[in-house]
Amino acid sequence: MTSNVNTAPRKPVHLAVYDTYADWETGHTTAHLAQRGYEIRTVALADDKPVTTMAGIRIQPDSALADLDPAESSLLILTGAELWDTGDSLAPFAAKAREFLAAGVPVAAICGATAGLAREGLLDDRAHTSAVSFYLAETGYAGADRYVEADAVTDGDLITAGPTEPVAFAREVFARLGVYGPEVLDAWYRLFHDSDASAYPVLMAAEASGDA
Repeated sequence: MTSNVNTAPRKPVHLAVYDTYADWETGHTTAHLAQRGYEIRTVALADDKPVTTMAGIRIQPDSALADLDPAESSLLILTGAELWDTGDSLAPFAAKAREFLAAGVPVAAICGATAGLAREGLLDDRAHTSAVSFYLAETGYAGADRYVEADAVTDGDLITAGPTEPVAFAREVFARLGVYGPEVLDAWYRLFHDSDASAYPVLMAAEASGDA
């Protein structure tokens, strides 16, 4: 089996956390990245107090957003949250995403975070998706003609997805980071998205051979 897995030294993956964080949207992504050797570090506006997710789970952040240097990261993940649509308190995360993209470091945004990126102007000239097109249109952004009706979309260093597609979101992240080779990535997606039992032996064989 040919492997296209990235074996270069891995910088941490940074997961943005904030109150009303949508818990279910990044579980596949962060769990499997951790299994593949990535350190997952949480980043918040401030690191001296916990944030509370939509499920009521309290997270003590590892670091503050202002201290996050794109050069020290493999990826910035932005999840959905009610706060994206109730004010501009999360705007600094979209501004940080701009820094990441300018530095050539990937950003993955799902659900309401896509609206934050739209307001920041980051979707104006990049192919993207979200929950529905009119959700982003309400931001007044200039990128409506780049909207794609798809589960998840990758355009260069930017990954976007809607809230019902956490598995497709994870697949795009894994592809962008080179976590799995194409055959294994396809099997992973078929197992976790389609419940295709025929994919399981492919994953087990890849794990045994070290190609996963």
